[in-house]
Amino acid sequence: MSLLVVGLSHRSAPVSVLERAALSADAQAKLLQDTLAAEPAVEASVLSTCNRIELYADVDKFHAGVAELSTLLAQHSGVGLEELTPYLYVHYEDRAVHHLFSVACGLDSMVVGEGQILGQIKDGLARSQELHTAGRLLNDLFQQALRVGKRAHSETGIDRAGQSLVTFGLEQLAAGQAVDVWAKDKRALVIGAGSMSSLAAATLARAGVAEVVIANRTLERAERLAQILSEPGGTGVAARAVPMDAVGDELTRADVVVSCTGATGLVLTEAEILRATEGRKGGLSLLDLAMPRDIDGAAHRIGGVRFVDIESLAQASADAPMAADVDQVRGIVSDEVAAFGAAQRAATITPTVVALRTMAADVVAGEIARLDGRLPELDEKQRAEITQTVRRVVDKLLHAPTVRVKQLAAEPGGAGYADALRTLFDLDPEAVAAVSRADLNELNEPVAKNRGRAS
Repeated sequence: MSLLVVGLSHRSAPVSVLERAALSADAQAKLLQDTLAAEPAVEASVLSTCNRIELYADVDKFHAGVAELSTLLAQHSGVGLEELTPYLYVHYEDRAVHHLFSVACGLDSMVVGEGQILGQIKDGLARSQELHTAGRLLNDLFQQALRVGKRAHSETGIDRAGQSLVTFGLEQLAAGQAVDVWAKDKRALVIGAGSMSSLAAATLARAGVAEVVIANRTLERAERLAQILSEPGGTGVAARAVPMDAVGDELTRADVVVSCTGATGLVLTEAEILRATEGRKGGLSLLDLAMPRDIDGAAHRIGGVRFVDIESLAQASADAPMAADVDQVRGIVSDEVAAFGAAQRAATITPTVVALRTMAADVVAGEIARLDGRLPELDEKQRAEITQTVRRVVDKLLHAPTVRVKQLAAEPGGAGYADALRTLFDLDPEAVAAVSRADLNELNEPVAKNRGRAS
């Protein structure tokens, strides 16, 4: 089986296409289930953010896998396959691993070096674990990607090269001013209470706004976020929660609005923004971080309104300077890809080695039982000494070849060593398969226990 990723991102597709292709949580779950039901795939995970949609799968056929995954992405995104295909990219085996590790380090982000992608990768892994669509390969891949991303941020200055999409968006609204100077004493309205909205609310609070109003369809979530922000242990800002039907009124009082919801339609229309600007003394700043968009694009044409959305952020980030640390991160990614490939290749031979040692142990047990029949006068001490001696002989004979075969299997092109070992020792294929199933069950047990913490 081989790793395949098919996807699109801000680098391959215009924002208008990304916006239409955005997947809701329910659509992501259905996509994963349908991918597993498709013949070429045995594992699947989705990485879905505001500027990328990627489907990862363990497939047994490359061309059939690409065709099936592309078709499934088109079906679930609602963008026709013919229209979607020119914007899709495909990565296979080591290139797919390299791609995800680069994404985890922020090298492929709209804002290079941003760390929020790690949380989104963690969410993608948790979703596929919850739905039981991730097996050993994708569990290993996504967990290693998280470790690689954390390593890049801890060992290099990649954080200096980038920032979160929220911070970058606020800097664009501030138009050259320091964000804390621009935000001081402003009234902020944050629409949505998810991870991006929560980050926006906290960033605005730390920047010195006078008040943060949280609007969300589920009022309880907005109230919880407002409480966290206003507590002494939080930011200490004046914060309150309102229902979504109060957004129109709050808009007339707000100086800056950040919106990031999962709504499929517009949250703020041109008419609502026009009403909010009538008779206003100061300007209105709008930041739309949602995909698909929350705020009517016509806001760009309204006088007194400064509007920043995903599309304008993409244009601004194209001119952003890249830090020298990016080269160091690329080196880390390359090293980690090689190590991951070696570990995966070595892991393929482990069930065969275990089955070989199990067979050897059975042979020893059988010979000792036969010895008991021939020499019943042996006492326990003598029998134990003979048993230990025979086991030592078998272990010494198997040690060098099993260690060496693991080393050889870890090298490129080493996949055939497991087959050679099975043939040379006439191992039962079912015995090898049984070891693999036991390993997979052991893998899934801690996953189930930690599922609540994965999100």
